[in-house]
Amino acid sequence: MKPPLSAFYLLLLIFTLGFLLTFIQIGILTIAFDKLGLSPHSALLLLVTSLLGSLINLPLFTIKAEPASPDLTPPPWRGLLQQRPREFRGKTLIAVNVGGCIIPVAFTLYLLQYHDLPMLKLITAILIVSIVCYHFSRPIPGMGIGMPIFIAPLAAALTALIISPGHSAPLAYISGTLGVLIGADVMRLKDIRTMGVPVASFGGAGTFDGIFLTGIIAALLA
Repeated sequence: MKPPLSAFYLLLLIFTLGFLLTFIQIGILTIAFDKLGLSPHSALLLLVTSLLGSLINLPLFTIKAEPASPDLTPPPWRGLLQQRPREFRGKTLIAVNVGGCIIPVAFTLYLLQYHDLPMLKLITAILIVSIVCYHFSRPIPGMGIGMPIFIAPLAAALTALIISPGHSAPLAYISGTLGVLIGADVMRLKDIRTMGVPVASFGGAGTFDGIFLTGIIAALLA
């Protein structure tokens, strides 16, 4: 879970959009989307809607929370996180991010319909990636839950290649997407009460270091 956008992150999203669109032109992201069965036009639509959707957090409910515990120290990779802390007033709004959660999960359901993935292998892959994400994610005082960006996609890609080489790309995307959502968001929900964050959203502030990019990188590597 991560807080909503800062002005800096809005500029970063704009830069990222241009950067990713450039990569599509030279075919790198196209390879990942092609592995997932998407045409270039569908891939571009998915990418753009996810980036724009990352600007939107849909509120779910509010919980009482405490200021950040002094025992919580920022991890050495905190610098990879882009938002600055917002003012905390004793409550945390739990939300869901459209671009970082809803759209990737919807695409996951699409993949499940068009790929014959054995249920046992699917559950096993999601469970493995969820455990890895939970282990490497950390509560960050005044910020939310953070995790090194490449941990989840590497775990998802390796797991998919080992469990189901014939369906490694869709399995990597699905396990990467749901693994981050479960391991670094849902399983860390209990930690939110003691981190002094005003807003925590499933899927984070967007797609740059969130669930969507995890799925794409995992599919590319698988």
